[in-house]
Amino acid sequence: MYKEKSLYSPWVTGILFALWFLVIPPIVAILLIINRNKEMKKVQQLWEKNGLDKIVDVKEQIASLNEELQNLTLTKQEILAELETFKPITDLTEVKNTLSSQIDNMNKEKDDLVKRIEDVQSLVNLTELKQKLSEDIEGFTSNKQAIIEEIDSLQREVILLKDDILMQSYGFTNPKYGFETSEAFQNKLNEIRQKQKKLVKDKEATFHRLDWTIGDDKKKGKEFILDTIKLTLRAFNNECDNIITKVKYSNLEASEKRIKKIFDELNKLTDMQQVSITPGYLKLKVEELYLKYSFEQMKQEEKEEQLEIKERMREEAKALKELEKAKEKVEKEEKHFEQAIEKLKMQMTETNENQQAKLIEKLKELEAQLDQTRKNKEDVLYRVQNTRAGYVYIISNIGSFGGNVFKIGMTRRLEPMDRVKELGDASVPFTFDVHGMIFSEDAPALENALHQAFTDKRVNKVNERKEFFRVELAEIENIVKKNHNKTVEFTKLAAAEDFRKSIQLEKKTLQAV
Repeated sequence: MYKEKSLYSPWVTGILFALWFLVIPPIVAILLIINRNKEMKKVQQLWEKNGLDKIVDVKEQIASLNEELQNLTLTKQEILAELETFKPITDLTEVKNTLSSQIDNMNKEKDDLVKRIEDVQSLVNLTELKQKLSEDIEGFTSNKQAIIEEIDSLQREVILLKDDILMQSYGFTNPKYGFETSEAFQNKLNEIRQKQKKLVKDKEATFHRLDWTIGDDKKKGKEFILDTIKLTLRAFNNECDNIITKVKYSNLEASEKRIKKIFDELNKLTDMQQVSITPGYLKLKVEELYLKYSFEQMKQEEKEEQLEIKERMREEAKALKELEKAKEKVEKEEKHFEQAIEKLKMQMTETNENQQAKLIEKLKELEAQLDQTRKNKEDVLYRVQNTRAGYVYIISNIGSFGGNVFKIGMTRRLEPMDRVKELGDASVPFTFDVHGMIFSEDAPALENALHQAFTDKRVNKVNERKEFFRVELAEIENIVKKNHNKTVEFTKLAAAEDFRKSIQLEKKTLQAV
């Protein structure tokens, strides 16, 4: 029996017609229908030839197919009409290229938009950052003064620390003990040495074992260990005493290292005997070293202090001697003027009016001199009675110490320049120049106020009895005004005649060469 191919089924042709906008599928559908009709005709002819039944049904099917063919023909015509509408689109490749180009353009636009969005976002981020920075700046501005004050404070601390480091680089160290006299140091030294002796006596200065045996003899073994302990401690003590005796500011740190090195070496030598000096005994030796250094330092300070006291006593003695001489002088002058006035008054009773006029004028002159002498006498007596009255001097020596270095001291001499001349003796190459000579009823207090104000500007930071300061003259004036209620004149420019002449002569010598 004939079976129709599935390719000719109505649903296949229906799908092809549904794809009419692709042009080719409808044409294929029409060709399939035509081929189907041809097949059906062949079948019909075969049936008629063979005299098969149901030819009428076949004809009906043919008629039905013809009707479908007509419908397809109409559909074809409609498709062709539609194709006329899409006539410009004759090449699918061209459409594809156009669409691809449009897609590329759209992608470019998309990339541009993404970039613009990123730029806008960056601007937003920058705006936010700007706002945050503005807030931070406001915060910093509000704290600016506090920060500046803290920086100033830290800078002052740095200056002090630099001074400490500089002093340490020269071997100066801060004392470890706060004793006020060398006697207190000596007592502490004795105490430390007693502790060392007690450790030795109690056999606690070393780690050791006494259960040694020599040839099965425990007694000899014990004696051997005790002798080893004695020799080890004797060697250590002798070495330490030698180091401690020679300690000074320039070898303090090296001395401590030497003691610790000897400690290690001796312990290695006696390692086989299981004898070693204890860290506690070593600690006492190091403590003794530093105490001895501080003791010697204190003795030197006391020595310098005694020298200063003697110098002040000599200065005081000179001042008192001058005052006594001045007192004798004004008393003698007072007596002289009193006698002269008395004599003149007696003469006036024995002379005429013309002579009396001259004598009266002479009398007034003598009385004025007597008043001045009595005033001088009062000043001298005040200076004798008030031991704090005196002069505070500010002097410099450019040739010896350089610029902006001033000595600030005091003297009770009636002629303070005598003291300045003494300071410029053979110990310095040039004489001192006076920048200020201030009489004060409490000269030591004014001198101390100046010293305290410039304590961090001392030239010699170790020995405070050296009264030289590296400071501007204007700063000295300012402190004087705060602590002295009288007008003081300062000489700002140092004459330094000998120094300047020496420089000129040196230049001439060099030019001549």
